[in-house]
This record gives sequence, structure tokens and C-alpha cells, in this order.
Amino acid sequence: MSEHGNVLLRVLGGRSDANIRFSQLCQLLLVLGFAVRIRGDHHIFSREGVPEIVNLQPKGAMAKPYQVRQVRNLITRYQLGLDEDG
Repeated sequence: MSEHGNVLLRVLGGRSDANIRFSQLCQLLLVLGFAVRIRGDHHIFSREGVPEIVNLQPKGAMAKPYQVRQVRNLITRYQLGLDEDG
């Protein structure tokens, strides 16, 4: 399984929200088709067909646990996933 697939499984599993690296979470959203706009340390992700935006900020090198939960809810709500190559 690819690195993105492993990160997706960890995010969807919900047992390691505090142990997801910020860079891995951002990369996952990019692979899922989101576009990013960066303002300072705010990474703002949007995607066509998804009316919500995701605003992420790092906590050191890690993603904030509540933001990992937001991403998980977004992925499940809109049934987003990786193709076989991702």
C-alpha cells in the first residue's frame, strides 16, 4: 500500500489523531484532489464539488487532532478516496 493509503487509513481509523504529521495530512488532501492556498501558516484547502473548506495550521511538525477529525469527517461525508494508483 502507498504512503498516502497508509495515511488515509490512519486518518479514517481515528486512533492516532495526535500522531499525524502536518505534511502528510496536507499531501493526502492534495492527492484527494484539493487545491491549496497558503496564507502565513494557514493552509486553506478547497475542492470542486465539496462546498466546505478546510483550514489547517501546524502544531510544530504535527497536525492538530481536531483538524484531523475535521478532515476525517469531510472524507466520510463526501465519500472521498484514493484510486488504485494513489
